[in-house]
Amino acid sequence: MTEVLLFHHAQGQTAGFLGFAETLRQAGHTVHTPDLFDGHTFASLNDGQTYAGKAGFDNLLERGVRAADALPSELVYAGFSLGVMPAQKLAQTRPGARGALLFESCLPVSEFGISWPENLPVQVHGMDADPIFAGEGDLDAARALVASAKHAELFLYPGNRHLFADSSLPSYDADAAALLTRRTLDFLATIG
Repeated sequence: MTEVLLFHHAQGQTAGFLGFAETLRQAGHTVHTPDLFDGHTFASLNDGQTYAGKAGFDNLLERGVRAADALPSELVYAGFSLGVMPAQKLAQTRPGARGALLFESCLPVSEFGISWPENLPVQVHGMDADPIFAGEGDLDAARALVASAKHAELFLYPGNRHLFADSSLPSYDADAAALLTRRTLDFLATIG
């Protein structure tokens, strides 16, 4: 099936994040989940963001990019929130990418190049009233990406939660997470 490099969010490799990766594996996909936080997980998003800030966002981005070095080039790059940084950079800059899944974050395409790779499929998922995704420019970047790319989809879910697909967090939304998971599996099936 499809080989995926999946990056965690700012709370680290939580049980919900690892469970999502396992769901993809159970569907027949190979999923790599590098730990950019050296085993640290955080009870709150603020604590995780503080840790990420101290570690340095550029350092975390570079660690994520290096995580792909030992892997084949034909990967789908995926990330949740903070993990979108390395996923999007690799999708835009590493030759051979098969697709991208950007969950709850999206950077302007200009961060990593002039345009989105011409035939690279991408999905962006987020809640329409999430103060981070919708309120900090990610939704605008996602809309611009979808408008400029040939094979791009933006999925908006009703609600104001960030990290809504992580079943181990209080922000979890079971209905939205189930739909995100189904759309992700459909996407991976079309790639594979």
